[in-house]
Amino acid sequence: MENKPLHNVVSVRFSKVGKLYHFEADADINLIPGDQVVVETARGWQLGEVAQIIGDVSTPGEGSWKKIDRKATEEDFQQRKTNEEKEAELLEFSRKEIKAQNLDGVKAVSVEFSLDGSRISVLYSYEGENKVELKNLKQEINKFVHHSQVELRQVGPRDVAKIFGGMGACGLPTRCCSKFLTDFSSISIRMAKEQGISLTPTEITGMCGRLRCCLIYEYEMYAENRKQLPKRNKRVLTPVGEGKVFDVLPLKMAVIVDIPEIGRKEFFNSDIQLVDGSSYPQIQPKIRPEENDVVIEVDESNEGENEPESGIKERNQGKNQQGGKGRRPRWRKRRPSNQNKSNDRK
Repeated sequence: MENKPLHNVVSVRFSKVGKLYHFEADADINLIPGDQVVVETARGWQLGEVAQIIGDVSTPGEGSWKKIDRKATEEDFQQRKTNEEKEAELLEFSRKEIKAQNLDGVKAVSVEFSLDGSRISVLYSYEGENKVELKNLKQEINKFVHHSQVELRQVGPRDVAKIFGGMGACGLPTRCCSKFLTDFSSISIRMAKEQGISLTPTEITGMCGRLRCCLIYEYEMYAENRKQLPKRNKRVLTPVGEGKVFDVLPLKMAVIVDIPEIGRKEFFNSDIQLVDGSSYPQIQPKIRPEENDVVIEVDESNEGENEPESGIKERNQGKNQQGGKGRRPRWRKRRPSNQNKSNDRK
């Protein structure tokens, strides 16, 4: 078996809280987390920060990684500082042009320069439903910045909230997306229902106007715990009697049971037993008669006429112990089917 060549792979991010991209570093470049490096990306040359040293990795299939060009120098840092000043100027110019052209719903969010200034990305958000034409805006931006390739890229409301930062809807001084979230997960209203969170829009909506990202943090644990607990309105046996499940507490692995004449009490899942649709689970009725079983027809109307008084008393006492109805015979004579009745009517 041939040994595949190993590559020294490192993870690089281009913003404070951004996605991690893998690059290959040559053996003569000694890197540690926190170092600034210059790499070539699809958006031109960029200045990034080493976030993680993955180490020697074999090439997966036919894939490969782009190489790190060099460690950042003082000239690179100075160029980056100059680009930041140009980004602020272009952002202000873009906002004025959007206002001058009456582009309703379009907002310039941020501007990104490549390290050499050859490529410029203008990030904008659009809240309208119809498609907006930005051809004239792009032409004006090209006139403002010479000899650079300009790209207008639309971003969603979550990205806008991440770029602007600020206080979260829960009251934290920094939003999760601006603090540690490097990617956005798919959030659904089902996650809020599974965790018993109020569906009031102010309770589940973030500053971006979308469902809060934190709804997914504990969703898997809630879903797994609920599978092991009985659902609401199920009949269960507890150490103090039988009752109905009133509420489920997935975090505590417990349920609240409503027991007649006692009230609502909390029990752990290990202390209860599910009743499968029967009020007396200790009795297991037969589903089909065996060969030796005898079908007995009982006439309840004449029952007790020829029975002595002592027998009647014993039978009544047995009824009171079993709930007042007494125990019925296992099998009765089968009644005529509906087909016979319909034939008689005809």
